[in-house]
Amino acid sequence: MDKAAIGSRLREARNMVKLTQEQLAEKVDIGTTYISDIERGAKFPSLSLFIKIVDALGVSSDFILRGEIEAGKNFVYDDITKKLDGLTPKQRLAVAELVEAYIKNLN
Repeated sequence: MDKAAIGSRLREARNMVKLTQEQLAEKVDIGTTYISDIERGAKFPSLSLFIKIVDALGVSSDFILRGEIEAGKNFVYDDITKKLDGLTPKQRLAVAELVEAYIKNLN
């Protein structure tokens, strides 16, 4: 398990909801230093604390663990699908063409 990658994703999720480490620590009733240690990958929370953290951030555990488990792909796919739902058919086609061009350039 890559504690640093998980900590980084927790930090990303915390920043997405615009919480400081202090605010998150208060929500889950732990010290700010412990949040910092988790985000740096120096420590990993217990399962019960991990659940409290992801609940406080309003994010799925798959999002945080997606580098560790296959189910994380579903979160990414669902997120992309939600973004595409608000587009017109012409806009969705343009996005599909951009993605195809981008994938070709990855190789």
